[in-house]
Amino acid sequence: MKPIITVIAAATVGLFAQAAQADINIGVVASFTGPAAALGSDIKRAVALMPTSIGSEKINYILLDDATDPTTAVKNTRKLVSEDKVDAIIGPNTNPNAAAMTVVIHDGKTPMIVITPYDPPEDKRSWVFQSVQSASLMVQRLVDDMVERNVKTVGFIGFADGWGELLSAELEKSAQAAGIKVVASERYKRPDTSVTGQILKLVSAKPDVVFVGASGAPAALPQIELRQRGYTGKIYQSHGVTSKDFLRIGGKSVEGALIPVGPTLVAEQLPDSVPSKKVGVSFNAAYEKMYGADSRSTFAGSTWDAWLLLSNAIPASLKTAKPGTEAFRQALRDNLERTKDMVGVNGVYNMTAKDHMGLDQRGRVLIEVKNAHWSYVK
Repeated sequence: MKPIITVIAAATVGLFAQAAQADINIGVVASFTGPAAALGSDIKRAVALMPTSIGSEKINYILLDDATDPTTAVKNTRKLVSEDKVDAIIGPNTNPNAAAMTVVIHDGKTPMIVITPYDPPEDKRSWVFQSVQSASLMVQRLVDDMVERNVKTVGFIGFADGWGELLSAELEKSAQAAGIKVVASERYKRPDTSVTGQILKLVSAKPDVVFVGASGAPAALPQIELRQRGYTGKIYQSHGVTSKDFLRIGGKSVEGALIPVGPTLVAEQLPDSVPSKKVGVSFNAAYEKMYGADSRSTFAGSTWDAWLLLSNAIPASLKTAKPGTEAFRQALRDNLERTKDMVGVNGVYNMTAKDHMGLDQRGRVLIEVKNAHWSYVK
C-alpha cells in the first residue's frame, strides 16, 4: 500500500466490521487516446496510486480506453457491466461520453462517478455521481471576477459539443444576471487545427474579455489565435484545461489565463483555512513523486476524490451484500448518496438524492497561468 493511502485513506480501513468473500471490481473508462487524451492520461495515472485492497478485500481495476468517442465509451461500459460485473465505474472525462454511457449504467444498475461536470437527465441521474465541480459553480466564479474588473462585454468561443454548449449556457445565465453582455459566441470542433475564422468574428465584436469554453490541450488553440491577432483583453478558460499539455502547447500565449479550479492544483499556495489543503498537499506529493515535478492536475485530483467517495461508501455496503451482486451495487449507490462532510482534495462533499456532486464554494479557487505555472489568485 502506497504512503498516500496511509495518509488519506487509513481511517476508512478501520471501518470494516466484517469481510466479504468476493473481490471488488472497479471499471475505469477514460480517454487514453483521441483529443481528450491529456485528461484521460491524468485519470490513468491517478488510478495507479489507488490501493489494491481495502481492509481484507482485494480490489481490481479494469481500465478501458474510450478514444474520446461516445460509441467506444458505450461499448466499453457494456462490457464492464455485462461481462466483468463491475461494482462501480470511474469516468469518463468528457460530457459526450458520459451522456452516452448513462443509459447503460442506468439499465445495468451500476454506480458511476464521472470525472466531468455532466448533468444527466432527471430520469437517469440516480446512478450517476460526479467528483468534479459543476459548470455553474465554476462559471459563476469567473463572472464574479469579471464583475470585480468592471467588465461590460464578453465574447465566447467553445467546443461544438455538449461541453461547449453547457459552458455557453452557464455564461449567458450568469453574465445576464451580472449585467454583462455576451457580444459574440463561436464554436469549433475538438480535432480542429485552425479557428481563424471564428477568432476574426470574435475580435470584430470587440469584447472586453473572452471566455474559452473548451478543455485539455485543444483549449489552447483559440487563445493562441487571439494573441496572434493582437487581442489584449483578459482571457478566461474553463476548469477543463488544467493539464501540462495545455501549458506546453499554449506556451507564452496562455500566460495570464484566468481559470477556476479545484483546490488541489495549488494546494501548497492555499491558506490553512481551506479544508482541502492538507489532503491536497499529501496527494500532490505522492503524485509528483511518481510522475515528476509539476505533473499534478485537477483531473488526477478528481479521480482520487472518486476513489475517496467509493472508499467512504464501501464499508457500509459490505455489511449489506457481497461484491459482484446487484444488492452490493445498490448499497454502494445508496451509500454514495449519503456522503456527508467528506473532505477530498478538490472540496468537501455532501451528497443528497437531489445533488450527486455535493460540492460548494469550498471546491473552487481562481488561478492564473504565470511563468508557465499555476498561480493562486484568490
